[in-house]
Amino acid sequence: MEPIFAQEFEITDLHVDCRGRLLPSKILYLMQEAAGTHFAKLSMDYDALAQRGLFWAITRNKVQITRLPMRGEKIRLETWPMPTTRVAYPRSIVAYDGNGNEVFRSITLWVLMDLNNRSMILPGKSGISVEGTLRGNELASPLGLPARTLENHSSRCVRFTDLDRNSHMNNTKYMDWIWDLLPSGFHAEHNLREFTVCYLNEARENQELKLAWGFTEDGILHVDANRQTEDKDERIFAAKILFD
Repeated sequence: MEPIFAQEFEITDLHVDCRGRLLPSKILYLMQEAAGTHFAKLSMDYDALAQRGLFWAITRNKVQITRLPMRGEKIRLETWPMPTTRVAYPRSIVAYDGNGNEVFRSITLWVLMDLNNRSMILPGKSGISVEGTLRGNELASPLGLPARTLENHSSRCVRFTDLDRNSHMNNTKYMDWIWDLLPSGFHAEHNLREFTVCYLNEARENQELKLAWGFTEDGILHVDANRQTEDKDERIFAAKILFD
């Protein structure tokens, strides 16, 4: 099996915002589709891992954007697994438009989880080996995002359509939630250049998440989401978004 896998996608109305630009949540969706197809060719897809009591989960995403593709365009995603670390299986993706120009690139940290108790399984104990490749153009692995004091607050409840086949909120949905924090006028006047999302805990159906967000002096949008339980406050996800 070739270490580098390529897949083409057409950007349709299902992928874009009201201005016809590819939504960041759909960038994550297309990345997962390409990675999932590659995992299937490597016999490491959901069904194959489920037989071993495991599933893939994403802990961090970092995406750098040259430009957002528009409705009607066709893009080509190239993806490849990078060398496995002690805790994760990094994967790189670069996307190109029809003229061969890069439109975005990313690095995603994948981990293996126990399907029953939802605990993370370290690569050295999983029995899953992924041969890594380095092409020299990979992004550095994203760092964690420290908690911040942010001035804006709201809450939102996880609903049925937010869930994926692992019965938790799908990571692409977090970007839709973040995008809904900002009005359409802001999105019309600003271009997305980079975003990092850290997924810290699972969010389940009917759980209410407390969202905090705000822009720092350097113009970067920071978002934090927490869940309040009876005995503790759990951080669910955090994001850092750069616009121009």
